Parts: sequence; C-alpha cells; structure tokens
Amino acid sequence: MELIGMLDSPYVRRVAISLQLLDLPFEHRSLSVFSTFAQFQQINPVVKAPSLVCDDGEVLMDSTLILELAEALAAPRKSLMPADIAERQQALRAIGLALAACEKSVQIYYERILRPIEKRHEPWVTRVTGQLLAAYDALESELKRRPLAFTSATINQAGVSAAVAWQFTQQVLPEMVPAENYPALREFSLKVEALPEFAAAPHGASTYRHTA
Repeated sequence: MELIGMLDSPYVRRVAISLQLLDLPFEHRSLSVFSTFAQFQQINPVVKAPSLVCDDGEVLMDSTLILELAEALAAPRKSLMPADIAERQQALRAIGLALAACEKSVQIYYERILRPIEKRHEPWVTRVTGQLLAAYDALESELKRRPLAFTSATINQAGVSAAVAWQFTQQVLPEMVPAENYPALREFSLKVEALPEFAAAPHGASTYRHTA
C-alpha cells in the first residue's frame, strides 16, 4: 500500500500512525495538494489527502474510510477500536471530538493562509473558533474523566486521533488554543508523541520511514 499526502495534514498523519500500530506495511509519498497538485492529480484526480493506493491499484480517500479498510485488513489479529460496546461508544465520542477539532483548525488555518485579509468574514471565523474551543473543552473533560491509554500496545484510535488533532492545532494555531488551558491534552500529547509510531511520522514535510 502507498499513502499519499503530507504529514503536516492531521488526516494523513492519523493514517500513517494507525497503519503502524496495526502492523500494516506501507510506503509514503509526501505530495502536497498545493505545490505538487499535478503529481497528486495523476494518482487521484480528486486531489484529496490522504489518498491510499491499495495493493491492487485502487485508490481510497478520507482518513476514516481508509482506516475502516485498515481495520479489516488487520482483523482479527489487531484493532484500534474497542470490542466492548460501551468502550467503543466512548472511543467514538472522543474520535468525533478530535475530528471536529481537526476540521475547525484546518478551516481557520486555510482562512488565514489562503484568503486575503480584506476578504475574511469575521463572523464566520468567530463561529468556527467557538466550535474549535468547544471541541477541545469537551475533549479535555473526556480525558480527565476517562484517561486514554498511551503506550504502543494499548493506545486506541481515540488516543491516536486526539493526539494528532492536538499536535496539529498546536503547530498552526497555538495562540488560539493555549496549551496551559488544556493540561490533560498537553500531558497526553507529550507521552504519545514520544512513541516510535508517532516519531516515525512527525508533523511536517518529512516522509515516513519504516525503522524496523
């Protein structure tokens, strides 16, 4: 399998880390939807990151759908989703909050880097900012109430998604979501970013390299 997209995308990074934790081998091509648009378009005409080129050449997109396939490929040997219904429901809530935080962070970031200042619609930015903070407030409460596992052997998709979302926001919007206001997320992030699967796919322009 080949993962297409840059690791400065939380969605690409989410897949790269999850594939490692599921022991699914893959190659990574760090293509940008901006600077290498034409190259990306040759692989996936929709130019959506992440894209996954499957072993038979078929191309999938959207991190959640890619991870659905990954879970099926890894089953029954491994899974990042709890089998117990109550635990899975809790994990899905945390994943939903993390993905909402990702989405709102990306919207605000793109508004800043792509739209001229005079064309920005501040009421919309204010609304999205409120949604971003609400997502992190709820996620912080979840972590305080039900701490997430933070080792390579025990972390699940809720932990991966929460950590990746947090790292992305702290990279691009640190002043908007001050780390000191979210101690549980900050401490959790410090622990999991030290894991080999996270370190092998750091936020940024680098390419994942399998180290084993």
